[in-house]
Amino acid sequence: MFTIPVRAVSALLLVPSLLRAQRPTLSTAVKQYVSVDTPAVALTHVRVIDGTGAAAKDDQTLIITGGNIVALGAARSIKVPDGAQVMDLTGKSVIPGLVMMHEHLYYPTGPGVYGADYVSFSRLYLAGGVTSMRTGGNVGGYADLNLAAAIKAGTQAGPWIDATAPYVNGPSPFTQMYALKDSADARRFVAFWADAGATSFKAYMNITRAELAAAVDEAHKRGLKITGHLCSVTYREAADIGIDDLEHGFFVATDFVNDKQPDVCPAQTGMPALVGFDVASPEFTSLVQYLIAHHVAVTSTQTVFESITPGTPATPGTDVLDPLLKTQYDQLYTRVQQNTASPFAKLFPLDQAMEVAFFRAGGLLLAGTDPTGGGGVIPGYSDQRQVELLVASGLTPLEAIKVCTLNGATYLARADRVGSIAVGKQADLVVIDGNPAATISDIRHVTLVFKQGVGYDPAKLIESVKGKVGLF
Repeated sequence: MFTIPVRAVSALLLVPSLLRAQRPTLSTAVKQYVSVDTPAVALTHVRVIDGTGAAAKDDQTLIITGGNIVALGAARSIKVPDGAQVMDLTGKSVIPGLVMMHEHLYYPTGPGVYGADYVSFSRLYLAGGVTSMRTGGNVGGYADLNLAAAIKAGTQAGPWIDATAPYVNGPSPFTQMYALKDSADARRFVAFWADAGATSFKAYMNITRAELAAAVDEAHKRGLKITGHLCSVTYREAADIGIDDLEHGFFVATDFVNDKQPDVCPAQTGMPALVGFDVASPEFTSLVQYLIAHHVAVTSTQTVFESITPGTPATPGTDVLDPLLKTQYDQLYTRVQQNTASPFAKLFPLDQAMEVAFFRAGGLLLAGTDPTGGGGVIPGYSDQRQVELLVASGLTPLEAIKVCTLNGATYLARADRVGSIAVGKQADLVVIDGNPAATISDIRHVTLVFKQGVGYDPAKLIESVKGKVGLF
């Protein structure tokens, strides 16, 4: 619990540049999850981890006014505005709101079938510290776009959403996906969803090079970006075409598959070809440099692969699931742990090393969670876990936090507003009990989440959906 004394001191004047992000008007339904909602807030004696990779700064004071950060510095040097709500955060840390780049608003309810999960997922993301996110493809069509609009309007609780259109894909076994007919159809598909309000696109496993090229061209004409979970198209081919991002690290790259046929997804995808692969090989380092030269980002989604890797811990947060879905996950986890012959025991640490190599080479590494698979990825909880896994891969805590904040904002072209903590930026902040710069597992101890200067209570958000997640 916070102690919130109020001190009357001199007011802080706003400059015009700080007026860009006004505090939202929240509905009564959303206000029930809010614990801090005053025009001016002073976070005093807090440790600031600013998201840039710079060292943490202790005993800082941060002033929020009108949804923006208007002052930041050593506690002794910052004057608190008259009437501000003062929160003494001694022993706590503040990091930027997480900007996660491969999220979904659906949950696996059966083999190859996904159920919509808009309300509970959006609340869980926010409770976990995610204040901005990109959906990595959707199966709900207009529903994803409408939820993004509702959150922006203040009628639903959740992160700001870069709403990706339905998957841009060829024929596939997924009954919830449209199958492109040709490149002209791909262009029409992108134009249709862009006109409908989608702000991002994702190509999927069975798209052809011609279809991808048409989709990329149409998206770029409209100032929008397109990412891909690819298989029929290699990473190098996608870079040549102009794709902006590639999903799932290097797990799904088919560049190293022998006898890979053009525009055909190999029967065993790209993963078996990576067994025994050497991260230091010229073959891999050449691909990394090629992607960087073509300004292609790579999104790490280690949480979804950890859920199918033996020898890994159980997924955090499964107690919020509907009891039936919780049972399904528990059964899956048991089977995974018993499968000692699983190739993921070797593939998982290999992909971790590949992602770190890409990051160390200067690539723009992004992060997300991909709450699909067998149901072992829970929004919010897994976003925190993704940060932990990046540290386990070889990044420092400060680097991992940057990947999950400023890097995502940079990709979204929103780094002038979110992704780091600085005067003039939007007050999207996560208050943490502990010091994740020293002990990354402290990132799980979220006590308050600010979005545009409004402080949300994570416990209330989680409690509102507990036992129902996966259903709505």
